[in-house]
Amino acid sequence: MSSATYLAYDYPLLGAFWTMLLLFLWVMWFVLLFRVIADLFRDDELSGWAKTGWLVFVIVLPFVGVFVYVVARGRNMGRREIAQARAQQEAFDSYIRETATGRGGQAGTADELHRLSEIRSRGDLTDEEFDRAKKLVLSGHGAGSTH
Repeated sequence: MSSATYLAYDYPLLGAFWTMLLLFLWVMWFVLLFRVIADLFRDDELSGWAKTGWLVFVIVLPFVGVFVYVVARGRNMGRREIAQARAQQEAFDSYIRETATGRGGQAGTADELHRLSEIRSRGDLTDEEFDRAKKLVLSGHGAGSTH
C-alpha cells in the first residue's frame, strides 16, 4: 500500500474528506451523464442514427463516452439549453398574458361592465344608455366566446 493510503487511515478526518470528494465526483458524473443524454434528445441537428450511436457509446463506455461527448459537442450544449430555456420562458409569458387578459374575454367583459357602472354612477350615462351599452358589451364578447 502507498503512504497516501496510510495517511488517510491515520487521520480519520482526511479519510472522511477523501470519501466526500469521491462521492461528490460520482454525483457530478451522474449529473453530467443526464445532461449529455438530455442534450442528445434536445438536439434537432443530429439524425436518429447519430443519436443512437452517441447513446450506445455513452451507455457502453460510460466515463469515456460522456467525456468524449463533452469534448466533441460540448460547445453547443449550453446554446441548446439556453434556447430551450428561452422557448419555455416565452411560452410561460404568453400563458400569463392570456390568463391576465382573460380567456374568452371574461375578465375584459367584467372590466368593461365595471367601467360602465362607474360612468353611470357619476351621472354621465342614463339608465337607458347603460342598458344599451351593457347589451353591446355582453353581445360583443359573447359572440367570440368558445364556451
